[in-house]
Amino acid sequence: MLNIERALKQDRLLRAMIGLNRKAFDALLPPFSGVYEQIQLQQPRQRALGGGRKARLRTFRDKLFYILFYFKSYPTFDLAGLLFEIDRAQAHYWMHRLQPILEATLGEKLALPERKLTSVEAFVERFPGVKRVMVDGTERPIARPQNPEAQKLNYSGKKKRHTRKHLAAVDQGKRVLVLSKAREGKLHDKKFHDEDDIVGGVPDEIPVELDLGFLGVQKQYDNIRIPHKKTRGGELTPEQKADNRALSQSRVVCENAFAGVKRYGAVSAVYRNRIEAFDDHLMLTAAGLWNFYLMAA
Repeated sequence: MLNIERALKQDRLLRAMIGLNRKAFDALLPPFSGVYEQIQLQQPRQRALGGGRKARLRTFRDKLFYILFYFKSYPTFDLAGLLFEIDRAQAHYWMHRLQPILEATLGEKLALPERKLTSVEAFVERFPGVKRVMVDGTERPIARPQNPEAQKLNYSGKKKRHTRKHLAAVDQGKRVLVLSKAREGKLHDKKFHDEDDIVGGVPDEIPVELDLGFLGVQKQYDNIRIPHKKTRGGELTPEQKADNRALSQSRVVCENAFAGVKRYGAVSAVYRNRIEAFDDHLMLTAAGLWNFYLMAA
């Protein structure tokens, strides 16, 4: 089995294996243990305590390390079984058992992004101290669907491959505030936003920074900052170019946040799980882990 003790003693090795440092891991372990025990009490036991063969993932520490390792490295279940000395079926079982517990734990710690902003008042209550918001889309690759209709819906002309897409709102501290449900990769950012309306829940006094993929949103709201678009056959003025550069430098925080979330291979590698909509849970949990890392680091 992997030498978990050795990994926990070296921050660099630990971050490479699970995406968190020792401080963040230790902060996450007690609430994870509490949620696990709470869920376990709700499920009737099938055998007496001590019955059956001895488990490999015996402690809460081992269980948390396993699910974090899965998110960071995204191994096949054959490889995960080999590394943790369990059968591939057990590797599959433990991943799907522990992922909802990890997601619930991050929800308790207020690290999970919101799925939708219901009102300006809810935004102010949930996210005090936010000075500016950046909204952008992010995509993760998927295997080419077998169904011709699904192929068309999920083919991203921007990425030149089949993808699934999320819209996210990020604050000035790289925290992911809002994460939409996963949608087909073909969906345009502007149309996606028209359906989810993330900006509508942001207070007017907080500027919202967008790219030209959202062109037209500035006609609906007064707090939008969007680049100047060059007209056909025309040129931007030096002042407009300077404005675009400044906005681009400001919005790079959003790309930094996406890069932080996609440190986890489970949301950056080609998606290969079979359960419907599970990719959405992976992205939500990975965003929660990134937020938690920012909180605990």
